[in-house]
Amino acid sequence: MSHRRLASFLLLTAATVTAATGIAATASAGTGAAATAAAAGGTVAPPASAAAADTLFTEPDQGFSAVYGLIDGATASIDMTMYELADTTAEQDLAAAAGRGVRVRVILDRREESKNSAAYQFLNANGVSAVWSSSAYYYTHEKSLVIDGATAVIMTANLTSVYYPTSRDFGVIDTDPADIAATEAVFDADFAGAAVTPGDGDDLVWSPTDSQAHLLALINGATTSLRIYSEEMSDTTIENALVSAAERGVDVQVVGENENGEYDSAYTTLAGAGVQISYYSSPAGFYIHGKVIEADYGTAAAKVFIGSENFSGTSLNSNRELGLIVAGPAILSSIATTFATDFSNGTRWS
Repeated sequence: MSHRRLASFLLLTAATVTAATGIAATASAGTGAAATAAAAGGTVAPPASAAAADTLFTEPDQGFSAVYGLIDGATASIDMTMYELADTTAEQDLAAAAGRGVRVRVILDRREESKNSAAYQFLNANGVSAVWSSSAYYYTHEKSLVIDGATAVIMTANLTSVYYPTSRDFGVIDTDPADIAATEAVFDADFAGAAVTPGDGDDLVWSPTDSQAHLLALINGATTSLRIYSEEMSDTTIENALVSAAERGVDVQVVGENENGEYDSAYTTLAGAGVQISYYSSPAGFYIHGKVIEADYGTAAAKVFIGSENFSGTSLNSNRELGLIVAGPAILSSIATTFATDFSNGTRWS
């Protein structure tokens, strides 16, 4: 994992999440059976998620009000998987939900016990069933919630409030029934420490099962452009795919982290193939924590991956991770606008 700076920051006041603040809602296009058939040239019905609205929120601009609101509004169940949890508001809201009779279950990463222990102890002392993650995965790096078996939140962000003011992160609120069912099935197995082969629903991307294949398909299928947010750049297979994309004429841009020159070698290779790179490296300033691949923006084939998966062998092949691929215009547009700003404000690699 990248070494995340540990400076203390003041928590930003969470912004009220409304359409006026720039949250993007859109219909999503899937990665499941319909998407597979379409890729093979078959004729398929629109994916089930076409009727459901996915909602994007962008950090640090909008805050986590949407997440808190969903927790506060839960009436039956909350299932959370979180790599790191150190957010007093979220923890108290989870405890309050348990106190009003909601079944609240939480999986926290066992390798981050030193950071998660306070939340683990507080939750278990206040009616929440919190467990440590399965040793079957190197890290449980997933950042998700499912509320009342009807709404999922899939994020690039941990619920760790010290980082909220300076981290570029994204979250998607997903109400697609197939995605919800698949996410809940995996949660049930992971909570029990049981083996499971995750289903992709309509949109989902799982590690260690199929994330590398989905991300490679997205990169290899791009014909005009790729816009990449990458906290880490240490998976040779992904790097080679980006090189190939640039060499076949795709306009490839990367906004990434490179504190202490950690990814100098990878950036040199990518830049040599024509990839344009803008990076951030301050240990206490603006930090690229998001993990995003936006392909072919502005075309009918445009789609975007947003999730917890980093470009590393561990993340793609050994961790429990969750992301999704969607194709709605509003989310695509919001990502493109934010990316352009971040690319402009970073340090260009040369």
